[in-house]
Amino acid sequence: MDKEAARKRYYGFIGARTQGVIATVGPDGKPEAALMDIATTPALEIIFETTNQTRKFVNLQANSRISFVIGWEDNETLQFDGVAELLSGRALEEALKEYTSVFPQKTSHRDWPGNHYFLARPDWVRFSSYRPPRKVEEFRFKAEEEAHLRMSWWRRLGRAPRPRMRN
Repeated sequence: MDKEAARKRYYGFIGARTQGVIATVGPDGKPEAALMDIATTPALEIIFETTNQTRKFVNLQANSRISFVIGWEDNETLQFDGVAELLSGRALEEALKEYTSVFPQKTSHRDWPGNHYFLARPDWVRFSSYRPPRKVEEFRFKAEEEAHLRMSWWRRLGRAPRPRMRN
């Protein structure tokens, strides 16, 4: 399966789920994990929220590397390693549209003191099915091969304003 077909398939897999376990690295170098509500974009970017009172927020300020495990039912799971970016400005507005489309009950969370939103981009994804016949698929998303992953997903969809031309 090529990467574009894999991306579409895994977008469907992640999109059918609203929770995943995130792992971050603590200040002492030890892993710390938490169950999170998540939303995803067609580029396999994961959007999540947390307050500045959580361990994961503090950890992400020092080290933006993350891992997720998504899915565990039906003997299928997806592992995701990447980098999380604290969102602001236009990127935050666009991510909030996606996030609140999955979690409309969380619209008011934006106004919570200390609440923040992150977008995680994949570096590596592994899909495992333990149903016979067992199947494991692994993909690395390298910067030079996957430059479009860095481009905002809403820009690829034509939702963001185009840059102005200089005269």
